[in-house]
Amino acid sequence: MCNNCGCNLTPGNQHLVEPGGHLHRPGDAVQLLTGLLDENDHQAAHNREHLQRHNILAINLMSSPGSGKTRLLEESLEQLKALGIRAGVIEGDLETENDAQRIAAKGVPVVQITTGMACHLDAHMVHDALHRLPLEELDLLFIENVGNLVCPAGFDLGQHLNLVLLSVTEGEDKPAKYPVMFRAADLVLITKLDLLAHFDDFSLQGAEHYLKTLGLEGRTLPISAKSGEGMTTWLSWLQQRLTP
Repeated sequence: MCNNCGCNLTPGNQHLVEPGGHLHRPGDAVQLLTGLLDENDHQAAHNREHLQRHNILAINLMSSPGSGKTRLLEESLEQLKALGIRAGVIEGDLETENDAQRIAAKGVPVVQITTGMACHLDAHMVHDALHRLPLEELDLLFIENVGNLVCPAGFDLGQHLNLVLLSVTEGEDKPAKYPVMFRAADLVLITKLDLLAHFDDFSLQGAEHYLKTLGLEGRTLPISAKSGEGMTTWLSWLQQRLTP
């Protein structure tokens, strides 16, 4: 278990190892880690069933910090509302409620999760957040995970789909360096396309090559929430997955 970042022991599952908790018993670190992951998967399955009972599609947004997750949500939420699609958001950050305030300004139900030292969301955190949302009023739920290209990929939240963002301000070889995260993606959005002319060391063809080597051919979309390029295709992708 990582004692520096709290990678496995999060505020969401802390109760499991405290006195009286299901995992509060003598054991080595490997046993504890296995137990925590098992408990997370069990809670994730419960979350997924809960969402399905309400007929809600849940999407886990993952990326490195600064890739444009919140900006994408802001623009998407406005257009989804115009299409009659009711969306809610769970925001994950180590500290502050800045992103949740930006989402709330769009008139959308939102719950902020502050993880403290934990570098990812877990299923227990999401479970608590679900009970603070008006699920009967939602068709779609975005879960904006903590900005991190490593740990979020290892924790099931109960989502139905994974969306990974790769910004043109990052290296085009990020998929090769962080393959676990990108392999988990149902769709990769190459974001901040409006800045491409200012980052001539980033090649769309190069990024798509690395993604293709991970089996993601046909599952990438260049997009700019600022200019609007690619937004119509992105929203169409969402609508197709919302259709029974």
